[in-house]
Formats: sequence, structure tokens, C-alpha cells
Amino acid sequence: MERLGTGIGWRPEIADAVEAMPGIDWVEAVAENLCPGHLPESLRRLRERGVTVVPHGVSLGLGGAERPDAGRLLALAERAEALGSPLVTEHIAFVRAGGPLTASPRLEAGHLLPVPRTRDALDVLCENIRIAQDALPVPLAVENIAALISWPGEEMTEGQFLYDLADRTGVRLLIDVANLHTNHVNRGEDPADALAELPLEAIAYVHVAGGFERDGVWHDSHAHPVPRPVLDILTDLSSRISPPGVLLERDENFPEPAELERELGAIREAVEKGGEKPGGTWRAAAPEEPSGVPTDPARQRLALAQTALLSALVAGTPVPEGFDRVRLGVQARALAGKRADVVAKVAPELPVILGAGYRPAFLAYAQGSPMTDGYRRDALNFAEQLLLGGELADARARREVREWWLERSGPAPRSRRPAIRLARATRRVLLRH
Repeated sequence: MERLGTGIGWRPEIADAVEAMPGIDWVEAVAENLCPGHLPESLRRLRERGVTVVPHGVSLGLGGAERPDAGRLLALAERAEALGSPLVTEHIAFVRAGGPLTASPRLEAGHLLPVPRTRDALDVLCENIRIAQDALPVPLAVENIAALISWPGEEMTEGQFLYDLADRTGVRLLIDVANLHTNHVNRGEDPADALAELPLEAIAYVHVAGGFERDGVWHDSHAHPVPRPVLDILTDLSSRISPPGVLLERDENFPEPAELERELGAIREAVEKGGEKPGGTWRAAAPEEPSGVPTDPARQRLALAQTALLSALVAGTPVPEGFDRVRLGVQARALAGKRADVVAKVAPELPVILGAGYRPAFLAYAQGSPMTDGYRRDALNFAEQLLLGGELADARARREVREWWLERSGPAPRSRRPAIRLARATRRVLLRH
């Protein structure tokens, strides 16, 4: 595996700072935020300097019951080729549910949700990863995720699940030590046990990130400093294997460049400290024989279970049996809050128009309106509900939201010609009736 060195997550907000930072060997960019034909100039300059860029996908949903979408795979492949990347990465998670396998409306989580560590889920995940590997021009690595909730009736530990996954598919692993810490706090899982069970030779690189604890729940925010327990897990991992690459993730609340450089320094120190220790003992048992390609009934069982969970989280349906109701409530509020934050980025005009009323209005909308088709459509649906529901008492805000919605809801930008604008507005009214 190519040695990557020390890196940082590239984000537009810190692009200039990243370019100027000393000792940055590589960067990782969110794949869905890149257009292959119009790469940001900052990434182009980094590539010209010889800095490796890895596209990191967040929407493929390899842990979902359905097979990976060919269009999403093609998009990920195009980004890898445009960046000349040595590999691409995604998550061991599901991000949507419903649809044909359950004969129910499709639901979008807008976030990464954990798959159950069961034989059914592992069989489905293995086939989905093989499909993705066949479609991608470079190797794939998949990341363990953080979770607030646990599935009832799980059959394997996280380490066993990842071991079997790598053994059966040959996929590389992106190990997020911050997520191991999150699962320690939220699910009582010992990070040392997980590390001891991993196929260490499969590790492609390591993520490090910060978070915060509230009411006994750890939130993997990527918006806070890296805490000492996360660095300690990184040291433990580094005592077992020299990681090919280590990367600092930060998505929100960006500090001054000097603070990011201090965090990178602490990460390097944690890796060096681990390298000074004697290697750990790898206690993983021999993997079981592969169970083969998942049957359609296995996919359907997984689909029904994931749809029931996601529906409880985003549509207010009853909590499935065996889940912690309190934790599901925390997760549901976190999902709604994330939707509000991302829609505010996708449609920044709406928070400006609505001011302090934006967030409570969006959370009220989200409570009864699950996301079904991505954040841009979510923003349009939110604005439409505000207009149709009569919730905007302020005439100015109502007029500006209406103008914003009319400008973006059609297949093409609004014409400035009054006759065409009138015809389009009349057509919308007729369609509603």
C-alpha cells in the first residue's frame, strides 16, 4: 500500500491555509463536493506540487440493502481519475432505505447510519463492495463509522465484522480512531479490543477528528479539537502497525491555521509514541468460510429492518423492537439538526431571509417531512411548505421566499421577460389545482 504520510481534510473554507501549511503530504476531499471538469484551483495547485488528493465519498450507501447505484459509482470513478488518486474511500453505512425492496417510499437519512453486524448484513455488504470494486479504476477503502445507537441481536463485534469483510472482499480499511472512541462512549465497545481483532495489513490510512460529550452521549462533530482519548487510541494503533497515512478531519468551526498545525503536530507525536512501543498482539481468530452471494430474501430482510429504523428516525413512526428509545430520540434530533445545517449551506439565502426564525421553522418542517431526494430538493420543499402553509406572516419574508422558490423550482432559471414569468407562474398555479 502506498505510504501517504500526514494529511488534512481539504475544505473550501481552509483551502488557502492548507496550501500554506508545512509538512502536508496529502489531502482528502469530499467527493460529492467536486466537479471533475471544474476542480477547485487550490486542489489543482496542490496536485501540481505533488500532493496526493483522495476523494472521500459520503453518499454511496454500501451498507444499504440495495445494490450500489451505477451513476454514483461512475461519479466516484470520474473524480478519482480527474485527481489522479491512488485510491478512493467510502463508508460502511447505509444512508437511505425504502423503495422497491420494501414497496414503500424511499427515505434519505442525510447522514451515515450503522449497519447491523449480522451475517445477512455482512453478505449484502460484501457483494455491494465487490460491485463497487469492479466499477472503480483504483482500489477502494471503507471506513468504520461512529454511531449513537446499537442494533439489537448483533452477531459480531466491530473487529470481527471488519476482519471478515476485508478477508472476503480484499477491500482496504480506513480506520477512524475518533469513531472507535465514539463507539466506546456510546456503545461500551473497547477500542483496544477492536484494534486487536482488525486485519492490520488491510489498513489504508487513519482518520483523526474531534467531538464533544453531552448527557453521556459522544457526538462526532468534526468541529472540535481532537481529545486526548482519541490520540491515545491512535498511539495504540501505531504500536501495532505503522499506519500508511494519518489525516486530520475538520468540517465546521474552523480554527486559526496555527491551531490546525498544532493538532497535526499532536497527531504526529501520537504516531511516533506508538512506534516506540513493542507491537501489540493480534488476537483475531481465523475467518469463517464465505457464505456466498446474498439471496434476495437476505436483502429484503435487511431492507425491512433498515427502513423501519430510518422511518422511526425521520418520519416519527414507532421505534422498532429492541432499540433504545432515548438514544433513537437523540439520533433523530441530530439528523434533523444536520438537515437544517446542510440546507442552510445549500440554500444560504433562506437563513438570511428568515433570520432567527430559520432553524425553528426548518425543524418544524423536518418533523413531518422526511427527506426523499437530497438536500437541494429538501430546500425547495421547505420553502414551498412555508409558502403554502401560510407560516410566513412577514410580508417581506414571504415575498423574498417566493422569489427564491420561483427562481429555482423550474428546470431552467427564470426569464427576466415579464410575459414568460407570468406564464410560468400561471402554470404552477394550474398544476397545484
